[in-house]
Amino acid sequence: MRKTLTRMPNWKRALDIALIALALPAVLPIWVIVALWVKLSSRGPVLFRQERVGLHGSRFTCFKFRSMRDGADTSVHQNYLAELMHSDCPMTKLDHNGDARLIPLGALLRATGLDELPQLLNVLRGEMSLVGPRPCLPYEYGSYRPWQKRRCEVVPGLTGLWQVSGKNRTTFNEMMQLDIAYVENQSLALDLRIILQTVPALVAQASDVVASRVVRAAAPASGSSVPARG
Repeated sequence: MRKTLTRMPNWKRALDIALIALALPAVLPIWVIVALWVKLSSRGPVLFRQERVGLHGSRFTCFKFRSMRDGADTSVHQNYLAELMHSDCPMTKLDHNGDARLIPLGALLRATGLDELPQLLNVLRGEMSLVGPRPCLPYEYGSYRPWQKRRCEVVPGLTGLWQVSGKNRTTFNEMMQLDIAYVENQSLALDLRIILQTVPALVAQASDVVASRVVRAAAPASGSSVPARG
């Protein structure tokens, strides 16, 4: 019979606290720089607060650095996600090819994961862990099939098996399979491996965004130099 966890394992909680304590001297300056940039580059609060789904469907307030303009329409994301959930398309971010709702350098903050640094507060509060499936939105959770809700049998995380296994190159169902594989194989060794693979994965993701922007910026220039065919 499959065992269902009712809380975060002690080893996982100890790992979270120890790694945050070790990383704090390096993280704090980055936190201050990003917070100042968000404050000076756009109007609105520095932190974006959003209700997310945690362990066994519990709800909590998730923190992020605001990467979009204050008051931006979020229904666009909901519709985009609904399409991805019922398709075999790669889960590229909605802003992969540009998004007018983003603040200056907002795409870079999202691609590098810097916008998610405030979720260390959620980790310290025990609502999240450093490693685990990403916390989903309530409307997303409400659309899950019973087998898909298994990804919520562990505490959600900042990074996870999906993030280091292709992320934006995977489909929604592939993401689900990776998250559930983590649920079934959660261990100290796996968490450490995922943490070590996270930085290279973020670098690759940021490179993809930069390459996409370069290609998009060059397209009009290239197009204008070639006569149109009648």
